[in-house]
Parts: sequence; structure tokens; C-alpha cells
Amino acid sequence: MKVLVGMSGGLDSTAVCMLLQSQGYQVVGLTIRNTDIGLQPGQEEPQYVVEARRLAAALGIEHHVADERERFDRDVEVPFAQAWLDGLTPNPCIRCNPMFKFAILMEWADRLGCDRIATGHYAGTECADGVWYICRGADARKDQSYFLYRLSQQQIERTMFPIGGMTKTQVRAFLADNGFESKSADGESMEVCFIEDDYRAWLRRRMPQIDSLIGPGKFVDSEGHVIGAHQGYPFYTIGQRKGLKVAFGEPRYVLRTNPPKNTVMLGLPQDLETDCMMVSDICFAGMSPGEYPQGVLEVMIRYHSRPVPCHIEKIDAADLWMVRLHETVQAVTPGQYAVFYNAGRVLGGAMITSQRGINQYR
Repeated sequence: MKVLVGMSGGLDSTAVCMLLQSQGYQVVGLTIRNTDIGLQPGQEEPQYVVEARRLAAALGIEHHVADERERFDRDVEVPFAQAWLDGLTPNPCIRCNPMFKFAILMEWADRLGCDRIATGHYAGTECADGVWYICRGADARKDQSYFLYRLSQQQIERTMFPIGGMTKTQVRAFLADNGFESKSADGESMEVCFIEDDYRAWLRRRMPQIDSLIGPGKFVDSEGHVIGAHQGYPFYTIGQRKGLKVAFGEPRYVLRTNPPKNTVMLGLPQDLETDCMMVSDICFAGMSPGEYPQGVLEVMIRYHSRPVPCHIEKIDAADLWMVRLHETVQAVTPGQYAVFYNAGRVLGGAMITSQRGINQYR
């Protein structure tokens, strides 16, 4: 069987190639050039592309580079920047995986005659009653199933996650034991692949006019009283405590932002607590729009958050759903994603939307 592996030049995708080769698969590597991060003076290609090509040669596998910088900018970076202007805290990976990364891998797999695709995600797949599910990876600290909930049935069915049943420590040991000791010591990849530093600095590079366009605004308390000045609402996110540059007698946290008024509401830690939230754009594996699983689920409200038991119900308003949490959580953040699990399977997810007006549905 011929398998197309998404090669990033990192240790995880290298281990994937080696594992598949050891299992008798014919491996082809594809590196998607999405940004020019790591491009050194005098280089025509960024370092991650150079490294992926070097590794493919060392492993003796066919390798291709897909230059998709324009598509990545259009489909991932532009919506990411716009979300901050809309007062959201976006997670670009959840959008990128189905629309960009896995879509391109599928396209190239067809072009190159590959039966399957494979990536270095710490996750798994499972088919039950004709429905394909993403499942949690074996390494709880590295599990990436949260980011994959929007993959289509066709994408999941065709995808392999060869290191999903391993821990990161085991992956490093596997590489070291098989002649790639230097690669096994690589550091972790960046949280957001196209941002080398803080998202605020990225926003200013991306939109040099953002400060003059939005300008400074006011910090307010829960009653609307002005209690300080800030740089502009896109530079703050729910739950933020550091970097406010305003001194109070006790720690204050960002409770919400108001883009039309350019205000940022601050409050106390207990003000961030809630036992319900509204979500939109909901989708579940193998279910038609409007359907949803009955009974108790577990939900993660952000990557690496603690799973919390919940149940969901449709709100009469268009495309709004209420998630009723069986425990309180902190810092429900519009723009992030609620991902629902049952027995280790990803059942689906939804985008956390504005919580304004939620009290009428409690």
C-alpha cells in the first residue's frame, strides 16, 4: 500500500515515515510550504522544507513540495486576523486541518496514486456502525484529537496516525534507536506555525494600520465604569491577567471585549466562572445538521482544558446551541472551540460564540 506522509521536517513526521517503512508500506513524503518562517538569508526555501527534503533523502523515499503560501494566507491567516478584529480569540489549527492541510494531502494522494495519507498527530481513528471517529492519542499530554474534530468522514477514513498509540518519549526513543539520535532531540514545534512570537506582534506586522484604525480604548468594570486605558480590544483575550498595565489592589482579569465601543471589561476570577455556554456552527461525526447526540458528553472548551461532563440542547434562535455544564469552568472564550467526547471518541464540536443574552436561556 502506498501512503503519502505530511512531512514537516520535525521528529514526529520523521518517525511516521520510519514506522510505515518498517511495516512494509511504500512511503511518499509531501511538505506543504505554507509560510516562509525559517527562511535564512540566501536561501530559496525555508529551513523546514530543506530539512524535510534532507530527511526524505536519508530515508530513501520520494519527496514533493507543495507551494501553498497563497492558499494558506487566504484560507487561514486572513480569517485568523479578521477574527481578532471581530473580538474573538481564534484557533487557526481547527480551521486549517480540514480546509487546508488534510485537503491538500488528499489532493496530492490522488495525484500520486497513494491509497492513504498519514500525519504525525497524536490521535487515532475508529469506525463504529459505519461512522468514522477521531479518537484520543495514547499520550494524554500530547493528545491532538481536539484539533481534528472537523475532519470529514472521507478524510478520517483515509488517514493513518501511526504514532497515535505512542508517547512522545517512545517516539524520541524510536528515532534514537534507529539512527536518528540528533533528530530525536529536536524541540517542540511552535504552537501556531506561522507566528514566531506573540500574536499581537504578528497582528501589527500583518496590519500596520491596526493601531491607528482602532486606537486606544477604555477598561471598564462590570457596571460600565471606566477604570483605565488599554491599547485596543484586539490585543486582549478572555481570562488574560498579565500585560494589562493597570495596577489595582487585587488581580483583575479580562471578562469580555466590546469591539464597537473598543472597551475591555475587567473583573475578578469568580466573574469568569460559568456552568453554561452558547455555541454555534455545530457538527457531529456521521450526523446531519440539526441532529445531536443525546445524554451526557464530555466537553473541552480549549486545548488541554479539563474535560467536563455536559449535555447540549438546541436554542430556538438560528444556529445557537446551549451547552449545560455539570461543573463550573472558567474563561469561556468566544472564538475558541467546544469539542465533545464520549469514551475517548471525538463526537463533534462547535465554535464558542458570544455569550451576550445567555441569561434568557438559562
